[in-house]
Amino acid sequence: MVNIPKVMNIYCPFRECEKHYPHKVTQYKKGKDRLTALGKRRYDRKQRGYGGQTRQIFRKKAKTTKKPTLRLECSFCKRRQQRSLPRCKPFELGGEKKTKGQALVY
Repeated sequence: MVNIPKVMNIYCPFRECEKHYPHKVTQYKKGKDRLTALGKRRYDRKQRGYGGQTRQIFRKKAKTTKKPTLRLECSFCKRRQQRSLPRCKPFELGGEKKTKGQALVY
């Protein structure tokens, strides 16, 4: 279980800052694919007409986990940087912190 706080005090490498500042943390998500990208245009052209599926559809997925990527926005200069974490299954952003030695409540 990886729990990341919503605000982290980390180093900002850009010229305006070059110091440690609080950064707002969000999880990176892939954007929508463009229809005008060359690979998509090429694939659509090949798929046209008769002949069925022309390129293989990947089905042999080997990995069970993903590497979450953090998007960090500096509170001072508003610039963003990205950091990837090691592989983990449950990833939580801004969850409750665990306290050691506390009695279990049912």
